[in-house]
Amino acid sequence: EQLMKEWISPIYAFFDPTPAIESIDGRRAHSFKCMGKGCKVTIRRFLDKKDARSTGNMRKHVKSCWGDDVLQAADEARNADEVRTKIVAGYLKDGSITTAFERKGKGKVTYSHRQHTRTETRAELVRWVAESLQPFDIVKDRGFQSLMKTGRPEYYIPSPSTVSRDVRLVFAKTRQRIAKMINEYEGKLNFTTDGWSSPNHRALVAFSAHLEHKGVPLSLPLDIIEVPKV
Repeated sequence: EQLMKEWISPIYAFFDPTPAIESIDGRRAHSFKCMGKGCKVTIRRFLDKKDARSTGNMRKHVKSCWGDDVLQAADEARNADEVRTKIVAGYLKDGSITTAFERKGKGKVTYSHRQHTRTETRAELVRWVAESLQPFDIVKDRGFQSLMKTGRPEYYIPSPSTVSRDVRLVFAKTRQRIAKMINEYEGKLNFTTDGWSSPNHRALVAFSAHLEHKGVPLSLPLDIIEVPKV
């Protein structure tokens, strides 16, 4: 118990808080069992060695078992208790540290305790500019950069050209997915059209498909075209 009080390094959070005490050839050792799902690895530390308090082997295992992102997030935490309650618990619940946020129930959003990776940041920006109709160069806005970088000046923000390229890529992938879904759909499909004039007096027509997917009604916009002048 006296030794356990000294185990404040964040790395201990990935192992059972109460290690087994073993005796091997007359030598006493602590065996730390990894808490990863399905992991049966134990890290043994002999008490009669000069590096009896070393966490080097534990870090190596966490990196291979839990991943670099998890280990990096743990290194930024204050102590093992914070890692255990915020990072390890979330990982064991979700099964993936890359879950930035998820929807639960009706509109309720819960957020991860871990900062987004570069890939996640680019994905979130694609979703944001598409859903909120933001221009690509919003990422260069002074206020936006202040919100994102205050307290974490190294935080990665992609360039407007990168956001533009990502949006086009996601659009192409989504279009392929919708086309595949419609072509393979075995039920009835309903198609609708709607026409209107934009504020700058341009006539537009939209085409949509409506279907039921796994018991949920879906409305998929297929295309919007401008009606040429007669």
